[in-house]
Amino acid sequence: MQPRYLDRIGIQEPPPIGLDGLTTLMQAHLSTVPFENIDVYRQTGVATDHAWALGKIVDRRRGGWCFENNGSFGWLLGSLGYDVTFLGAFVLLDPPDIVNMSHLCLRVDLDRPYLVDVGFGDSFNVPLPLAAEIKTDDGNDVHWLVEDGDYMVLMRGAPDEKPQYRFTAKRRSLEDFTPQSERLQTPGVSQFTAQPFATRLIDGGPDRVTLLADRIKFRRAGEWEEERVVADAWNATAEEWFGLEVDET
Repeated sequence: MQPRYLDRIGIQEPPPIGLDGLTTLMQAHLSTVPFENIDVYRQTGVATDHAWALGKIVDRRRGGWCFENNGSFGWLLGSLGYDVTFLGAFVLLDPPDIVNMSHLCLRVDLDRPYLVDVGFGDSFNVPLPLAAEIKTDDGNDVHWLVEDGDYMVLMRGAPDEKPQYRFTAKRRSLEDFTPQSERLQTPGVSQFTAQPFATRLIDGGPDRVTLLADRIKFRRAGEWEEERVVADAWNATAEEWFGLEVDET
């Protein structure tokens, strides 16, 4: 499975373990495996276990949401020899949800611990030092962490400082996220069932392409432009820009 996974993200040989190698893998994943909700939107069902995520992302060459993308990427990193810990986060975007642990992110320990995330949409694209007040510019925006009691809070900088999610150091298993995965697949509970979308980096970033229900957006050199996508062309657009072969349903 490991060689096929590396091929899926366009890596011929695994880079040496270290921050440079981790950054290469992260950006390759973000460029080739989209953050997308098509199965959730179409109510065909998704799961949180490794067998499901690896089969979907590697064999079916699809993407997914955080439980699938970070779950599978964590498996890949572990298979390559990285020290990986699954962490549970509470999303603080509008509207914030501090009750439900609805996001999976990764801690990767090298010379120091780093926060890694390939399942939060248009977010940071390089590993972040898992320590307070170390600002990291990934070419698109600035991200950093702040302490809040037992929690660390991911912040995003320009143009305004905005909290993204908060998490603790407690180690989690994929099974811990099953209740939230099932809840978020319920119509009316979250934006994941409201409209289809897909987003990924372009060639390692920071440029990005995002497909929404009725338009496709491109960020190039920090500027967004968009084009209308009619309903009949949506599946073809998803395949052209994301490699997603979506059933005609």
